[in-house]
Amino acid sequence: MKKYFAIVAMVAAFTFGMTPSVVAQDEVADEAAVAEQVDSVAEEAADSVEAEAPAVEEAVAPVEEEQGLHKTLKTKFIEGDAGFMSLVAIALVLGLAFCIERVIYLTLAQVNTRKFMESLREKVEAGKIQEAIDFCAGTRGPVAQISKKAMVNLNSSDQNDIATIERSINIEAEVQGAYLEENCSWITLFIAMAPSLGFLGTVIGMVQAFDDIERAGDISPTVVAGGMKVALITTIFGIVVALILQVFYNYVLSRVEALNNNMEEAAMSLLDMCVKSPKCKK
Repeated sequence: MKKYFAIVAMVAAFTFGMTPSVVAQDEVADEAAVAEQVDSVAEEAADSVEAEAPAVEEAVAPVEEEQGLHKTLKTKFIEGDAGFMSLVAIALVLGLAFCIERVIYLTLAQVNTRKFMESLREKVEAGKIQEAIDFCAGTRGPVAQISKKAMVNLNSSDQNDIATIERSINIEAEVQGAYLEENCSWITLFIAMAPSLGFLGTVIGMVQAFDDIERAGDISPTVVAGGMKVALITTIFGIVVALILQVFYNYVLSRVEALNNNMEEAAMSLLDMCVKSPKCKK
């Protein structure tokens, strides 16, 4: 009986004493394995984030740069004395408005001169002067207006001599040339005004700098920096505006010159047509 209780005690001791320790060891081993897995996943996530970080920075960089440029221009515009910078901006807007108006007008006035004169010559040689007048009236541009004037004189009974026709062509060419150069004087005004406003801002900025020196009783750079900044910024913006308007103005002048050449070529062709026409008084 004593031996039986001794065996039962040994089994109980083994069951309730040794098994918990083994279970605890198994749990510790499982926790260590889970911790290793978590560490490996964290390392892989960190590597992927580091690999994607440059691409994200590259994608965000241009946006930051654009925002920085716009903000810089806005800041410099405000720092350049809002009064003078607003005048320079108005000069730019008005100058561009006149430039765009001239470009549109000259573009619409441009026609294929050679093709137009060939069609007109066919009508004149066929004796269809009224049809030629209608053809000129339905065509836009200074060349068509000069041709219409010549055809009207040719179709009349008292102004169809070659001297009168030539005089009317020259007068109409001068009128059309004036139309082509209309509003160009305003463009030149704003080209001259923009840098002048910039230089005026420069002078005022220098006066402001000397006033700051007088009030502070010191000639250190920090005292004169504000006035000098206003002076330089207004000058830069004024010169930039003048350069932009000058480019447009030169383009307008080139189109005007091309149209004047077309009118001269058309005038010579018109005189030749009228001389050969039987309705012209020699």
